[in-house]
Amino acid sequence: MTVDPDAFAAVHQSQWDRLDVLGRQRRLSGSEADELLRLYQSTSAHLSLLRSVAPEGALSALLSTRLARARTRFTGARSNFMEDVARFFVLSLPAAFYRIRWLTLAVGGAFAVIAVLYGLWALNNPDVLRALGSDARLQRLVDRDFVDYYSQNPAASFSGQVWTNNAWIAVQSVALGITGAFVPYQIYQNALNVGLTGGVMFAYGRGGVFFSYILPHGLMELTAIFVAGAAGLRIFWSWISPGPRPRATALAQEARSLITVAIGLVFVFLASGLVEGFVTPSALPVWAKIGIGAAVLAGYWGYTLYFGGRAYRAGERGDLDSQDTGDQITAA
Repeated sequence: MTVDPDAFAAVHQSQWDRLDVLGRQRRLSGSEADELLRLYQSTSAHLSLLRSVAPEGALSALLSTRLARARTRFTGARSNFMEDVARFFVLSLPAAFYRIRWLTLAVGGAFAVIAVLYGLWALNNPDVLRALGSDARLQRLVDRDFVDYYSQNPAASFSGQVWTNNAWIAVQSVALGITGAFVPYQIYQNALNVGLTGGVMFAYGRGGVFFSYILPHGLMELTAIFVAGAAGLRIFWSWISPGPRPRATALAQEARSLITVAIGLVFVFLASGLVEGFVTPSALPVWAKIGIGAAVLAGYWGYTLYFGGRAYRAGERGDLDSQDTGDQITAA
């Protein structure tokens, strides 16, 4: 069969134009949606006929474009980048933080107990202090080294170094949490170091200096470490106790949801890194430095409880959209 493309276009141009109008329209009524579907089907048939005559023609390319635009009205178009970013920070991330809020507090409680016990052990046991170093070495630590650590490098470079190091620890805690051993080991080592350092500072009468340099950035920094540990443990527990879900499905869902935490903590550690680099070693009064650190921590918990609670109650869990996760098979 021979088809004259120009004559064919003259006959059907109004239908194609109408398809294009409906495909660009932001809102469709029920009748308009039905019309769009009918025009899509008929235009698809027109395109097939034209391609049999002139597969590389300009008219075929035009119809392909209009059909593709119309198809998105049925299948749904991907959101743009800014919409994805907004959804991440308003829904996915706070919901993921909110889900592990109680486990975060539990990890923080365990950390505090271990740190206090080690601090008291060092404070009340001279043998422990001698094992940590000579009197001259410990005196240098409490008089100079502890304080100088925060100001020996330019504030910007120090903040960047602290930020990348802590962000890497957070990613490891979430990614390796499935082992069940990495997170407890990481929390224990951090608590041991903080506890022994505090014990030495108190033993030499510098307890106030210890808290004035730890608390401004440590309030948020340590909380972020607890959050990362809680996410890692949650992933581990989904593997041990998947509930009614198949083990692989439970693990995949939790890992997808909680890797969101690792991404979000990059920004949290940026905030604590800036405080550590610019506020902790500054000449501000101690109350002001601790107040800034407390404000950053309050901002985190306000964000988590308000936005996270609202998103969680709306059904958000921090997982990817269904179009990204793919279809799932229902299992008993």
